[in-house]
Amino acid sequence: MSAVPIAMSPARAAVSVLAAARRARPVERAACAVGAALVVSGLFHLGVFAVAGGPWDGPVSWRKPFTFGVSFGLTLLAVAWVTSYVRIGARARAVLLALFTADCVLEVTGITVQAWRHRPSHFDMETPADSAIALSLAVGGALLVVVLSTFAVAAFRHRPGGPAGMPLALRAGFALLMVGLLSGAAMIARGVADTRTGHQEAAYHSTGDLKPLHGVSLHAVLVLPALAWLISRTGWSRRRRERVVRFAAALYVVAAVAALGWGLATA
Repeated sequence: MSAVPIAMSPARAAVSVLAAARRARPVERAACAVGAALVVSGLFHLGVFAVAGGPWDGPVSWRKPFTFGVSFGLTLLAVAWVTSYVRIGARARAVLLALFTADCVLEVTGITVQAWRHRPSHFDMETPADSAIALSLAVGGALLVVVLSTFAVAAFRHRPGGPAGMPLALRAGFALLMVGLLSGAAMIARGVADTRTGHQEAAYHSTGDLKPLHGVSLHAVLVLPALAWLISRTGWSRRRRERVVRFAAALYVVAAVAALGWGLATA
């Protein structure tokens, strides 16, 4: 028999997830339901792209409702789960999670509506409707930063709970998430500056170098805690599990740096 411990079977993993779902609070269930719906919406628009065609890149593309739907959906699912390990008051967490859920819906809805209108979702100030949507997306982005920063501060102020490796996974995940949010804020600032000077077309191209970093770093808060949870279902020692998470976090940092380098090189 192999000396390497075997992780739990998919069936046992599913039972574990269902048990956790039954223990979830109403706001967590709502967040997970909305997150799943956003992922489905994103996948639906991938199907629309396959049928309708059109450009994959650029300010008007079916890529945007696809990538934003899937990305926001996965992030919402991740935050609803990982914040259960963060030491923060139950009422404060419920309020923050509700705000985050509503904000995710706002962001994906605005981007999706503009895709169906065949209009850019960001930096478009041509009509009152376009301006209102672009402004709502910018305000929603600011709210995302506030909510997720609050969770990140709580994760670093008090050691998170969870199995061996989870505290490190959460802190590394939130740190990388902050990098993703900061890169997103930098892209918005650049685009707004270009738009105000009358170079709206340039606004869509001046942010390209940060997009790979933005996309990669956002999902560390899901990937690293998921790894910590999976290896907690093995028979590995606590020290070995912590070592694996530490190595994975270092690899993720390398991946984020590589994404930034690739973006700068290809912009």
